Amino acid sequence: MSRRERIHSRIMACVEVVDTGYETPCHLWTGQLSGNGRGGGYPRMKLDGQTVAVHRVIYTNEHGYIPGTKQLDHKCRQRRCVRVDHLEMVTCKQNAIRREEANGRRKQARRRKRKPARMLEAAE
Repeated sequence: MSRRERIHSRIMACVEVVDTGYETPCHLWTGQLSGNGRGGGYPRMKLDGQTVAVHRVIYTNEHGYIPGTKQLDHKCRQRRCVRVDHLEMVTCKQNAIRREEANGRRKQARRRKRKPARMLEAAE
């Protein structure tokens, strides 16, 4: 059995398949979580003596490296979900926008008004 297969089977041993109302059922992690504080509630596991985020491990196992400028967004909005097709690599800004939209707090972007050319000429 390859290392990837061992990691995948170890993760799937701690997964419960639950219909959360998303397009397909979520694979919810039943093991250790990252706590209750800000950014808490994400699945954690020990891998080679290091504590790692399970959703990042399973995504990397299937798709490869996640650049430092990217994050994984849970399209199903379930932090405990480790189903690969529910995870999408996005920028920090995209992730923040999606989070705000999901929470119903997204506001329309406000644009600054440009000064008319006449005012700019008068100022000079």
